Amino acid sequence: MTLGNAPDSGSDEASEDLAAKPPAAPKAPEDRYVNRELSWLSFNRRVLAESENTDYPLLERLRFLSISGSNLDEFTMVRIAGLEGQVHRGIETPGIDGRSPRQQLDAIREQVLALEDRQQDSLDILCGLLREEDILIAQPDELEETQQVWLHDYFATDIQPLITPQVIDPSHPFPFVANGGMGVLFRLKRGKRKGELVEMVLIPGNVPRFVRVPGDKAIYVAIEQLVTRFADRIFPGFKILGDGIFRVLRDSDIEVEDEAEDLVRFFRTAIQRRRRGRAVLLELDDECDASAEALLREQFDVDAAMIVKTGGMLGLRDLDAICNEPRPDLKFPPFSPRYPERVLAHDGDVFTAIREKDMVIHHPYESFEVVVDFLHQAAIDPHVVSIKQTLYRAGDQSPVIAALVEAAQNGKAVTAVVELKARFDEERNIRWANELERAGVQVIYGFTEWKTHAKVSLVVRREEDGYRTYCHFGTGNYHPINAKIYTDLSYFTADQALGRDAAKMFNFITGYIEPEKLEKISISPLGMRDMLNDLIDVEIANAKAGKPAGIWVKLNSITNQAIIDKLYEAS
Repeated sequence: MTLGNAPDSGSDEASEDLAAKPPAAPKAPEDRYVNRELSWLSFNRRVLAESENTDYPLLERLRFLSISGSNLDEFTMVRIAGLEGQVHRGIETPGIDGRSPRQQLDAIREQVLALEDRQQDSLDILCGLLREEDILIAQPDELEETQQVWLHDYFATDIQPLITPQVIDPSHPFPFVANGGMGVLFRLKRGKRKGELVEMVLIPGNVPRFVRVPGDKAIYVAIEQLVTRFADRIFPGFKILGDGIFRVLRDSDIEVEDEAEDLVRFFRTAIQRRRRGRAVLLELDDECDASAEALLREQFDVDAAMIVKTGGMLGLRDLDAICNEPRPDLKFPPFSPRYPERVLAHDGDVFTAIREKDMVIHHPYESFEVVVDFLHQAAIDPHVVSIKQTLYRAGDQSPVIAALVEAAQNGKAVTAVVELKARFDEERNIRWANELERAGVQVIYGFTEWKTHAKVSLVVRREEDGYRTYCHFGTGNYHPINAKIYTDLSYFTADQALGRDAAKMFNFITGYIEPEKLEKISISPLGMRDMLNDLIDVEIANAKAGKPAGIWVKLNSITNQAIIDKLYEAS
């Protein structure tokens, strides 16, 4: 959704999708486009570079390493899996940069492997530096005897009851390993009996990945290292011939079927299916036993190019837990975002502050709390009659959800558009939708074929001169944690034309009523392309006339070829 004086987005453009082709324009050569996937890998290299920045505190560098690992996991589960799916289906259609899916995969895999090597190099450096600060990611055998005794007891009481050894033989097929799952494969021999046993121990996913050993130093040991160290407790009487730690990632992309009649039921099924998706990456410890490696390769049937052996740690995303170590000297100084003075000047009355003048808030430098306060005030204000709200990602403990629940319980008409297609938040959003419905909120799931990315709150309040609308438009999610990290804008307004447009937008989402005329905003897929093209054309005309001309764009990414070509035309 775009704010501003947009051109008429009437019903003539109602069927136009942003991805549809505009009127013929000069075709840019393919070498002017950067491949979407390779561009993303360049972005993640920049994230990883932050972990290598010696000007940053150590735990912040470790956090960036964790983020780069999490990013790469998601990229593998979605983007690589999607391209592999195209290759398996025989799709050879090139992207706008001229590469076929197979060519993209070849280029991506080479860069992914290089990126993983660089991540491990960064981890090695950080572990050495953290050790100097008495923060250790240690192997059990490195520890003092008393610490090893503590680990032994901890394993016996807190870990071993949660694990189930599973033999693998003709009568016991290879166990299922869920997406993101980690395990250890053992080769065993019992006494003088002939033959060997192969057993698998899956690492429980409901316990912290790292155990902190009591003591003055912050010593962390990974759960999988405890499993290998105390394997004799799991397999008493057996000789351990070899072992191998592994981790698997699976295809996690969910394609919504056009004929899906019940989106909630569809996503519940799809989430379960995602846990069992096709394996796309197999990570192995470089000390993995050769027989164990051969069995894992066979069972997971992963493309050979996506089997990664590493001498470091698997699953770097879990390092984030260590970043919570209470060492302020190894973190960025605390930052307190500014709260809007105008709201404070009105004793916290957000409505009065907005009515006085529109407000633009710049997160994370300015506090997201004003957004929460806006909704909470709407929930308890006896003059507020209705609230309409879009939700894409809200987090686990959401004050936004709490405000909507409170508003419904206070008798207000509350409508929430919950986007189920928010990747990896589908399950959480279903849970929030159920909670909202139980409170009496009217929950809408939006369109089957489109994601609802618009971030809008619409509050209707009864005042002396009649009903007045108050709106919040945002570029980020209604997620208080993310709002402390990502750079986004919030726009509060009591402009009644914008309120009317917001109401039409909600009617479009909830009732498929396409707006015949919008006064000040533009929405995709109804006319936004025309608006953007018109704005770019104005700057082109200004430049040709020798007038000041320029275009500033803030976005996460740009993948639409027609808009890219238009920007090239302007440049």
